Amino acid sequence: MQVISISSLKGGVGKTSVTTGLASAALAAGIPTLVVDLDPHADASTALGVASDGKLEVGRMLKSPRRVKLFDNIVSSSWVRRAANFEGRGIRRLDVAFGGSLSSLYDRPDLGRRDLRRLSQILDGLDDYGLVLIDCPPSLNGLTRMAWNASNRVLLVAEPGLFSVAGTERTMRAIQLFRQEFAPKLAPAGIIANRVRASSTEHAYRLEEMKQMFGPLLLAPHIPELANWQQIQGAAHAVHHWPGDAARTTAALFDQLLKAIVKQGQDLRPRASR
Repeated sequence: MQVISISSLKGGVGKTSVTTGLASAALAAGIPTLVVDLDPHADASTALGVASDGKLEVGRMLKSPRRVKLFDNIVSSSWVRRAANFEGRGIRRLDVAFGGSLSSLYDRPDLGRRDLRRLSQILDGLDDYGLVLIDCPPSLNGLTRMAWNASNRVLLVAEPGLFSVAGTERTMRAIQLFRQEFAPKLAPAGIIANRVRASSTEHAYRLEEMKQMFGPLLLAPHIPELANWQQIQGAAHAVHHWPGDAARTTAALFDQLLKAIVKQGQDLRPRASR
């Protein structure tokens, strides 16, 4: 099972959109997937069309990680039902540990080692999924560090703009420091350039700059700016099930990215475990 934190230390770059885009690709590929919504705004939970159904949000589970059972509190995304209608074959699984404002109690810079293990304890022994995606808040406080501690890899999201590129560089340094102190097996999964405008000279310049700065960590393909992405998320739809050529093109790009990310994770596994 691959556990991937999706992070950015700069807000507004479309981190949650990338999380849901990869979740949509995983659903289409038939990969059993769990999305953990650690962002107190819970935008990923809204986009994934979940209802609490009396279950506990992530913040409450973090409060008592040894006493609560994750499987008692996950909910299925409404995308699964649409996938069955849309694709008409196979068993699809996309579950969500849904977010809420209570998780903000842990989004502090002063969490100790014990607190950083809270999410790891919740996920401990989890083997029913091929992929876990953790949507992190746009900060390097407790929740992001908790997610990194529970993950195999960190996937960064950046727009091709000056401040976003600088934020990505800072995040790479933060990952390196976190590995040294807390999680020596944590590895970067790469960087996704999001909301790219092909007509923008500035974006072309920043993409070239990112290639020089990050080399093969800058993943291909890049995700273009999609005019109706807010509409797709507001309707709680997977991009793979949204009509129109632009949505189909974007869905295909997420398919390619997911394959590259999953393959990279498989290549990083110790040989004895293959």
